[in-house]
Amino acid sequence: MPASFSANRLSLVDRGFVYAIAHIRGGTDKGWSWYLDGKREKKTNTFDDFAAAGRALIDQRYTAAKRIVGHGGSAGGMLMGAVANRAGELFAGIVAEVPFVDVLATMLDDKLPLTPPEWPEWGNPITDEAAFRYILSYSPYDNVAARDYPAILAMAGLTDPRVTYWEPAKWIARLRATMTSGGPVLLHTNMGAGHGGSSGRFSRLDEVAIAYAFALQVVGKAG
Repeated sequence: MPASFSANRLSLVDRGFVYAIAHIRGGTDKGWSWYLDGKREKKTNTFDDFAAAGRALIDQRYTAAKRIVGHGGSAGGMLMGAVANRAGELFAGIVAEVPFVDVLATMLDDKLPLTPPEWPEWGNPITDEAAFRYILSYSPYDNVAARDYPAILAMAGLTDPRVTYWEPAKWIARLRATMTSGGPVLLHTNMGAGHGGSSGRFSRLDEVAIAYAFALQVVGKAG
């Protein structure tokens, strides 16, 4: 998520939100080594960094536990799924747009057109047992547990060629079947959108409104 100005975010700020962007390892925000430290066998640094950013905001009294709403899309949606499993106690809610949450199954399917080009990023679990075991250890879908989860909104696109629509659908189904408390966990599938969401300015704003309405609801600021 780039550190740039977005007029849309003002609708949250005007309602009392503090908006923070976490520069976690896995991006190049602080140079190439910052990217390498969140890649392949170091991928879980990404999840730990995001949780640490949340705890830092709590320690500095910008917010409190169960008052944070996490938001990420695509690989950032994988991040959302991972932190829901690993540090869900920090969050009131999580918005995961076109989330890459069924990582192991996707990386094992070499018939998907984008799987082989992604192996350099995540590792090839077909030929590398260590990569298989490491991906399995953090893949959000594979690590859903019988525990409390924050409220979750997953947003998918039916014609998405990068994150196939069944990934978030499977994830939400497993959460509903496995979690012991918390939620709700919701799925919104746009039947006419791909990986980038709805085309057209106003259609895209409809999706932003859904995500923001969810965020307002879970922290008690709706209405």
